[in-house]
Amino acid sequence: MSWTEAVILGLVQGLTEFLPVSSSAHLRIIGPLLPSGGDPGAAFTAITQIGTEAAVLLYFRKDIWRIALAWLQSLRQPFGPQTPDSRMGWLIIVGTLPIALLGLLFKDAIETSLRNLYITATMLIVFALILAWADRIGQRRRTLGQLTWTHGLLFGLAQAMALIPGVSRSGGTITAGLLMGYTREAAARYSFLLAIPAVLASGFYQLYRSWGAASAPPAGPTVLATVVAFGVGYAVIVWFLKLVSTRGYMPFVLYRLALGAGVLALLAAGVLAPI
Repeated sequence: MSWTEAVILGLVQGLTEFLPVSSSAHLRIIGPLLPSGGDPGAAFTAITQIGTEAAVLLYFRKDIWRIALAWLQSLRQPFGPQTPDSRMGWLIIVGTLPIALLGLLFKDAIETSLRNLYITATMLIVFALILAWADRIGQRRRTLGQLTWTHGLLFGLAQAMALIPGVSRSGGTITAGLLMGYTREAAARYSFLLAIPAVLASGFYQLYRSWGAASAPPAGPTVLATVVAFGVGYAVIVWFLKLVSTRGYMPFVLYRLALGAGVLALLAAGVLAPI
């Protein structure tokens, strides 16, 4: 991987991580089209996501700090009355459990067979249609203050589906939120907060696991891609939260459909290989 390719992949990661279009799918698709060719790999994807999550930590730093302090204070009386912030802390933990468990159970498949481009293209199309349906029928009345334990777990299950490239972490959780009646902004904000522990844990695990390994992604270009992803990702957060408060998700639905169809066409033409 060259330095130029690292910048391109970092830009792609930063631009797509928070949008309901699947950043892992984009890295999986674009990697083989670059001069060096080949799948950047699950390790590279997870490590560069540290950059975009650092952008989340910066943007939501006040919220995260307040929630973390309230949660720590709640440990003194775990079965006592909870404040909205301490309750949010527990809900984020509950919502993280599905992706942690499923990620460990299906680790090998996630890194190999589930990265098949036929699966990626299919997921882009299928979840585009589900997102369109959810945005159309969702009542969009609930706020994060009305988040229940059951809904927190359902959000977590939706996030876990993003272990398959093409589903989209934000797309899955936002779709679930819309189907459960949450506003677009509430679903998006919870999606950002819920992703923090899962993405950081995955990224640092892959960093530790690949450290010094022969199959590890190149250190310099990976660091550069991660830094680029951080800067671009921060700008996308600001733009996206403003967008979802006034607009629907149809542009992303159409984009996903076009991208999925395009990948299938490139596969059929032999330009891309499934694995």
